[in-house]
Amino acid sequence: MTGTAQLILLVIGFSLFGLAFAAYLARWVLKHSTGSEAMQRISNAIKEGAEAFLRRQNGTILMLAGVFALVLFVGYGVVRGHRDFDPVGSPLQLAMWITLSFVFGALCSVFAGYVGMWVSIRSNIRTAHAALSSLNDALRIALRGGAVSGLLVVAMSLLGVAGLYALVSAVGGVESTKIPLLIVGYGFGASFVALFAQLGGGIYTKAADVGADLVGKVEAGIPEDDPRNPAVIADLVGDNVGDCAGRGADLFESTAAENIGAMILGASLAAAAERAGMAFSAGIVGVMMFPLVARAFGIVASIIGIMMVHMDKEEKMDPMQALNRGYYYAVVLAMAAFGGATYWLLNSPAAPNAWWHFFLCGIIGVLTSVAFVYITQYYTEYRYRPVQSIAEASKTGPATNIIAGIGVGFECTWMPILVMGAALLGSYYLGATSGLPHAGLFGTAVATMGMLATAAYILAMDTFGPITDNAGGIVEMSEQPEEIRKKTDRLDAVGNTTKALTKGYAIGSAGLAAFLLFQAYMDEVIQYAGLEHGTLFRVDIGKPVVFVGAMIGAMLVFVFSALAIRAVGGAAQSIIEEVRRQYTKLPRLNDIIQFPKDFKPDYGACVDIVTKAALRKMVAPGLLPVLVPVGVGLIFKVFITDTDRLISAEAVAALLMVGTIVGIITALLLNNGGGAWDNAKKYIESGAHGGKYLTLPDGSKTKNPTHGAAVVGDTVGDPFKDTAGPSLHVLIKLLSTITLVLAPLFI
Repeated sequence: MTGTAQLILLVIGFSLFGLAFAAYLARWVLKHSTGSEAMQRISNAIKEGAEAFLRRQNGTILMLAGVFALVLFVGYGVVRGHRDFDPVGSPLQLAMWITLSFVFGALCSVFAGYVGMWVSIRSNIRTAHAALSSLNDALRIALRGGAVSGLLVVAMSLLGVAGLYALVSAVGGVESTKIPLLIVGYGFGASFVALFAQLGGGIYTKAADVGADLVGKVEAGIPEDDPRNPAVIADLVGDNVGDCAGRGADLFESTAAENIGAMILGASLAAAAERAGMAFSAGIVGVMMFPLVARAFGIVASIIGIMMVHMDKEEKMDPMQALNRGYYYAVVLAMAAFGGATYWLLNSPAAPNAWWHFFLCGIIGVLTSVAFVYITQYYTEYRYRPVQSIAEASKTGPATNIIAGIGVGFECTWMPILVMGAALLGSYYLGATSGLPHAGLFGTAVATMGMLATAAYILAMDTFGPITDNAGGIVEMSEQPEEIRKKTDRLDAVGNTTKALTKGYAIGSAGLAAFLLFQAYMDEVIQYAGLEHGTLFRVDIGKPVVFVGAMIGAMLVFVFSALAIRAVGGAAQSIIEEVRRQYTKLPRLNDIIQFPKDFKPDYGACVDIVTKAALRKMVAPGLLPVLVPVGVGLIFKVFITDTDRLISAEAVAALLMVGTIVGIITALLLNNGGGAWDNAKKYIESGAHGGKYLTLPDGSKTKNPTHGAAVVGDTVGDPFKDTAGPSLHVLIKLLSTITLVLAPLFI
């Protein structure tokens, strides 16, 4: 039998290796030159704005987390009485472990997000300076700067789960199969932080972006990242706090929650197999540790993929090809290691086909992630019909642009849902036909692990986006030669693609992980209700109480999205008013502002406005998905009867199930619809439909109304794709983790 200590040490060792390699990459990036004084002045303004915002945001988040930790401790230690089938001997002991894991998860998420962004805001200027001499060097600096965040997030997530397991195992005196029930708070702590980080960062970045675009591009007629735009520094800061710190927290909680959920299902599967006389060679602990071991191997595969990325000598290669090559290396190596882990830990002599059935489940997960990447490309790149149709509609004004964009958003949901459905069914039936009892659900868990196997590389590609965007802004604002801007534009275009692709990946992984966590919730209800393993927990939506729970779940998604979008709109209005105030007295020709040579915008005013607005407006939508499931679970306990003791837990399950389904579809609509609007604008700016300006008969230029309509559509899509959409990824998993943590209180 494989020793628990051996497996834990293996996982912790690989996690520490991932952190050490992240430190090596950070040192490698930071040793590069920071360029001219003009470049440094702009970079320092971005750094100061991003660090100040994140410090204030993290302070707010940790204060809210502290309050909720106290509520958790009181709920478990005082309100809920002890049950004979609880994993530990007293309510206070249960409260202590749940609360400790929640606080630890929150702290790890904050740390990983902050350090990752700290490196990314120092990588941007080094990428910009490297572009002066070599596109290949700029590409490698940007990717490796992003990889620091990717490796930190995955390694910290893994280290936290393995470390908590080792701690409980060493001092708690708890049966090994019960330990995951005590550390579920880790995933909830990570989800709690992720929601506020994604919301706050998303409100910040899009309020600044909308303000900068509407006044700068449409009214003033100046290019993106033009130093004469007072909102441009706030916009560049927003790229980091939204796309880097926000998405890092999103994937941190994905991996943390998925690890714990898979451990719970693994323990149930291994216990059922042992009772049926079909024990695994590695024992129950080996099956429980499989998610952590597979994730540890994925870290190494991602590192090798990252180091394989480079351009050709002539630098004529599309940078996206270089990134794809590294991704394919990471995928192939991760799957080879995944196959080895399934043979080692999921091998049962009584069911010799089981291990390769589970390996195929992992392959399904990887293929699902690849499919999501291509689907996202189709709906958001301007080479394809959906984006071109929005650009065409812009010729007749903003209204038809918005109608076309909404249509693309609704249309784009069908392919991802079919792919996700095929993945769930395929992995379920591969697990069910493995020869082991009740293995179908574990098959879906293994598919989710496969999809998240290269999460470190995916996050590196995502953070590559804001680094290259900032590098382009630094080059533009420091007035570098046109050929340098063309180099950074090539990287920026790839960065826009990688950001869109990682959103597709994030929603796909959120969908699979949510199904896994939903099953873990039902398994936990069975255990805390004192029912036998293998008992079927039915969610009967025909019961009025359960149906109402389901309706509340659907409503929650729409109200949350409304609050997030409204928050961006309100903050953007303040930015627009401030930029217009600074432009009021400037002369105009053909409605285009004529800037004096000595014009110096006040960047700090916009940074201050958007910082205060984002922190104030993130609280209400952030608390909503935390309080609603808790309220339903506790209030609906009034409907508990002797014949239906689990009615409250059943209503929460319906809320979770329907909220997840509606959340996935709404997130797809918002992400892809917003991305399509954005690229329709870029398609026109590249010269389609007359480009940005029209030339009049006398040779003077005037603004193209088609481009103006596309900018309006883009600004409508901004809070869709960068605030509400990504925040819904987190909401989907937060619903799962909060119900997982609080399930005992609903029984």
